[in-house]
Amino acid sequence: MPRDIMKNWDSGKEPPVNFSRISGIVRPQMPVKEKIAQSVFKLKIQQSKLENSAHKMQRHDKNLFDKCISAQMAKDSARAALYASECAEIRKMASTVLRCQLALEKAIIRLENIEIWGEAASMLRPVAGVVTSIKSQISGIMPEVSYALGEIVESLNSTSLEVGEVTGQQYDEGASDTATQQILSEANAVAAQRMNEKFPDLPKVAERAGFTYPESGTT
Repeated sequence: MPRDIMKNWDSGKEPPVNFSRISGIVRPQMPVKEKIAQSVFKLKIQQSKLENSAHKMQRHDKNLFDKCISAQMAKDSARAALYASECAEIRKMASTVLRCQLALEKAIIRLENIEIWGEAASMLRPVAGVVTSIKSQISGIMPEVSYALGEIVESLNSTSLEVGEVTGQQYDEGASDTATQQILSEANAVAAQRMNEKFPDLPKVAERAGFTYPESGTT
């Protein structure tokens, strides 16, 4: 890592010569390591929100599932189909939230590695790509999380550009996109497995009534 970046990497080092003027006040530029640490902290907050939401959806699904089974045992097919349909809708959202939660977890681990080891700043691009994808997927379910992730993406992209300008690194957009898709694919595979573990199969009564169910792990 070039000497200029090393000086600006660790928050324990002296701040760089470059200063920014905000409202007429001269402020030292924040070290890169501190910027990444802040992004990790903010991402963990959003990950916790996704995790809590996933737990709530699982509890709600169990309640509806039990009602569906009770209605089916009472030979009330119409009511059973209604509850099964509601379960299917909950599971669509739960699948999205779980995928996003797991992808965010992987993104956080990548960022923590960059923070600890001072890896090449080009690794920030795939992480920003993952967070951007999560932001888009979760926008219709948890808009407040989506908004917060958008601000984090801006910070990650800004940090990546800052380091790239100093190091003169040329980013391989193709490789970055591939790394992003790899992280997302891994998260999707785990999410599909966990959906199968956490959510029991719905009764066939809903299918006979014309309802269809989302496949675990689909986007």
